[in-house]
Amino acid sequence: MADSTRRARLDTPRDVRRQLVRRPTRDSDRFGVFAEQFARFMGTATFLLYMTLFVVIWMLWNVAAPDSWRFDEFPFIFLTLMLSLQASYAAPLILLAQNRQEARDRVIAEQDRQADARAHADMEFLAREVASLRMAVGEVATRDFLRSELRSLLADLEERSVPGDRSEDPAEDVAPS
Repeated sequence: MADSTRRARLDTPRDVRRQLVRRPTRDSDRFGVFAEQFARFMGTATFLLYMTLFVVIWMLWNVAAPDSWRFDEFPFIFLTLMLSLQASYAAPLILLAQNRQEARDRVIAEQDRQADARAHADMEFLAREVASLRMAVGEVATRDFLRSELRSLLADLEERSVPGDRSEDPAEDVAPS
């Protein structure tokens, strides 16, 4: 009876154990790394040399070997099949490697764009700061300005202290305010 009440509840899952067929797991990153290494190797002179040697040896074996040892006669149909099979696997691996490189390039381009935006904002900030400093310096008396003012005051004082040109009464030199 307890078993039937337990099953009657909708919020309690059934205790049914199913044997699920386990799919083989694959690590897409590891496979992608393999594809990149394979594509990188296929773009080397070593790979071209190995493929050339393979084809030459295949052709020489099937032309020069005794009839009982030959496995692919002159049109080399089996060799064509092998090369087509190699190409059918190589093309998707190369495309996978290119897609992974494109994704990396996209991430790097986004990081570069963000760094450029930060540098642009920093440059705008520094330009505003330099402009405000120029305005502040424009309002401040500079050393050259102070020197010229002091020289003119000194010249005025020297003019007043020269005897004979002006009256001897210092009260007359002072202008009324």
